[in-house]
Amino acid sequence: MAENCTHDCSSCGESCSSRKPESLIKKPHKRAKIKKVIAVVSGKGGVGKSMTSAMLAVSSQRHGFNTAVMDADITGPSIPKMFGIHKRAMGGEGGILPVDSKTGIQVMSMNVLLENEDDPVVWRGSLISGTVLQFWTDVIWEDVDFMFVDMPPGTGDVPLTIFQSLPLDGIIIVTTPQDLVGMIVQKAVNMATMMNVPILGIVENMSYITCPDCGRKLSIFGESAVDALALEYGIPAVAKVPVDRELTAAADGGNIEDVKNNYLDGFFLKIADGLNK
Repeated sequence: MAENCTHDCSSCGESCSSRKPESLIKKPHKRAKIKKVIAVVSGKGGVGKSMTSAMLAVSSQRHGFNTAVMDADITGPSIPKMFGIHKRAMGGEGGILPVDSKTGIQVMSMNVLLENEDDPVVWRGSLISGTVLQFWTDVIWEDVDFMFVDMPPGTGDVPLTIFQSLPLDGIIIVTTPQDLVGMIVQKAVNMATMMNVPILGIVENMSYITCPDCGRKLSIFGESAVDALALEYGIPAVAKVPVDRELTAAADGGNIEDVKNNYLDGFFLKIADGLNK
């Protein structure tokens, strides 16, 4: 500590042991109110992060929580399609208003800002990261109990921006039952550890398929490794989601909120209970 220290680091150029690192966490819009923020992540694409985010949001809303989904996959947004949202977001007093699903889930995605839903987003990384950050700072999220952030795959610009800039209460890792999954989970675990963000649970998507004739569970993509991985990394909550034609048809048709068999109900309640203690 400097001899003439005033304890006001903002006006001091000295580098000393008492200096606290500057927080990179951004404040949300001044009219927004968000209690819990959970990111849904994976080390690779195509494992079902968007499906997981949507199912968790539906479960949260059904249990009486005000829920939101931030679609942070700017170049491959799929959340609006799952919820049957085709209208565009509108500007409000000093901010952007999220689009509500038919059950009241607040959604913000690149697809609700584009003039045409099928227009490609051909942007460089810095612009993509800045847009995701604006989803947090410029959108008027109203009285949100749980926000789920549907992340793009990997550990690049956007995941790093979200980990550094949003006050994450934890992450949920999505995997599939293949040999490669161990490495994928390890990457996500290592990033969460580096950024000091808790891992709330792990979802194994496409875990099995139920035979329509005999009812047996068939592990068509290999035997499940999720329980062993959860034990190895100390991950508290585990869920296994099967290949379900009703579920995929509902997502493709924009009717994800109508699915009766939500495989993540118990998983969500366990996580919500842990966060609200």
